Amino acid sequence: MEIVRSLWPETLDDVTDDDLDRIYGYPDNLDRPFVQANFTSSADGASTVKGRSEGLSGPADKRIFFHGRLLADVVLAGAGTVRAENYRGARTSPERRETRERLGLAEIPPIAVVTGSARLDPEAPLFTDTQVPPIIITTEHAPADRRTALAEAGADLLLAGEETIDLRRALDGLAERGLKRVNCEGGPHLFGELVAEDLVDQLCVTVAPLLAGGGADRIAIGRMASGAREMDLASILVEDGFTMLRYRRRVSRVS
Repeated sequence: MEIVRSLWPETLDDVTDDDLDRIYGYPDNLDRPFVQANFTSSADGASTVKGRSEGLSGPADKRIFFHGRLLADVVLAGAGTVRAENYRGARTSPERRETRERLGLAEIPPIAVVTGSARLDPEAPLFTDTQVPPIIITTEHAPADRRTALAEAGADLLLAGEETIDLRRALDGLAERGLKRVNCEGGPHLFGELVAEDLVDQLCVTVAPLLAGGGADRIAIGRMASGAREMDLASILVEDGFTMLRYRRRVSRVS
């Protein structure tokens, strides 16, 4: 296993999985959804290489990525990311089951996909290669035949808006299902909307030692937020040139 070091707030020469549980754990006794976003960026700010995030990732980053899933109630992603990365259901193992049971979590976190149009292939691995049904967050105006096809493929449909997705309503719908620890994996459009709505509580971003050049997307795309959001730097991990930063919101938002 790759050796990950912690530089701040504590110095550790070889970060263990138990250390990651502690560093990346969610707050206890949540009374509302807590949204963590997980991204990788090049040193010059690109979120993808040739349209995919895979080209920016390394072993340590993947370890943090999957640990983010391990500690979450639900994995949130936009439809574009799900299609581009060919998402399937979250995986488990005896060790992961033991950790999640110890933390009081369900055995496997569902994947929740945000799609205003419900344009997803019901024969994609998201539906056919999973142990828990995906949650499809869509609108009342999404074509009825698409919604029906996804429901017949086993999806749990969560309607969160009439013509466009209301992300607050979507998060409330997840919370009603007992899913308050939300790990958002992108893409940039969904993250941009979460930032604009002031719904991001924590950002985990890995800076890869790569220069991607111009033309690539940032980790957040879309409409501007009403103002910059202040975040506190909560931890710094490093491995083989990769820097894994964690920022947490400075002041809790008003529910």
